[in-house]
Amino acid sequence: MRTTLTLDDDVSAELEALRRKQGLSFKDAVNDALRRGLRAMAEGHQPGPKFVTGSMDLGPVRVPPDNIAEALAASEGEGFR
Repeated sequence: MRTTLTLDDDVSAELEALRRKQGLSFKDAVNDALRRGLRAMAEGHQPGPKFVTGSMDLGPVRVPPDNIAEALAASEGEGFR
């Protein structure tokens, strides 16, 4: 069966990494992933809790992010230039 499938960027990246690691064609990687996922869903497996990374205030910006040379000089020391 042929169909068009739009993958999210993160899914596409994971699929491509898996495909390369296992030496599979794109078609075989997609079919294998779908088979395993569908089997797990049918058996009632639920995904684990969503991991959330907390944020914190790092204070004011000390180096302008739009000037790479200045950012490197500040991080490496003035002798870098």
